[in-house]
Amino acid sequence: MLYLKNLIYHPPATPTAILKSINLELAPQQLGLVIGPSGSGKSTFLEIMAGLAEKTSGGLLWRDQELTPDHLQQLCGLVFQFPERHFCGNTILEELRLGHPELGSTRIKEALEEVGLAHLSLQTSPQSLSGGQQRRLALAVQLIRQPHILLLDEPTAGLDWSMRRQLVNLLAKLKTHWTLLVVTHDASDLLPIADCGWTINHGEMQSVDPKSLVKDNQTQAVTP
Repeated sequence: MLYLKNLIYHPPATPTAILKSINLELAPQQLGLVIGPSGSGKSTFLEIMAGLAEKTSGGLLWRDQELTPDHLQQLCGLVFQFPERHFCGNTILEELRLGHPELGSTRIKEALEEVGLAHLSLQTSPQSLSGGQQRRLALAVQLIRQPHILLLDEPTAGLDWSMRRQLVNLLAKLKTHWTLLVVTHDASDLLPIADCGWTINHGEMQSVDPKSLVKDNQTQAVTP
């Protein structure tokens, strides 16, 4: 279980805290959804969760163990928004082995099977893949590290409706083996597969039932 207790992030250079008394619980093999507009603190929240920034105060625990940024970098795998812009390998194999040259073929095959790309040649260029395939490869890059928690920043951004649907189906499958925490400004595609959710605005987070938001979306869709 992941716990955040009264987490605050207040860099010295800012007049007010960017994240204010964040409380969150996420169980294993669940998909948690953090929903908020641009500038609400979503990206900062993910940076802290990924160990790229350090909280100012409060508790951040996994299975009752207090987590440092170093722990979080081992525990979590972060998939950035538009991750395809960060690809550096000339082939799928190179991309998967970046930073892990010792990885064997079995681990590579398992990661690609997990995201539905096992049919592709390992010599395929990541840049030649479709947008949806590139997002799947970015997930495989993190899965190959065997993290406990997958962090995703706006995973459906920039994809057409068909690719969004395919990615949502993949995330629903992945949460049977992994714990997922997703931040987004547009949750409509992801609400049906979310187990728990929070809204965030001006650094303040509130718990929300994804099922109630699904009903709200359906009501708005049929309202003339």
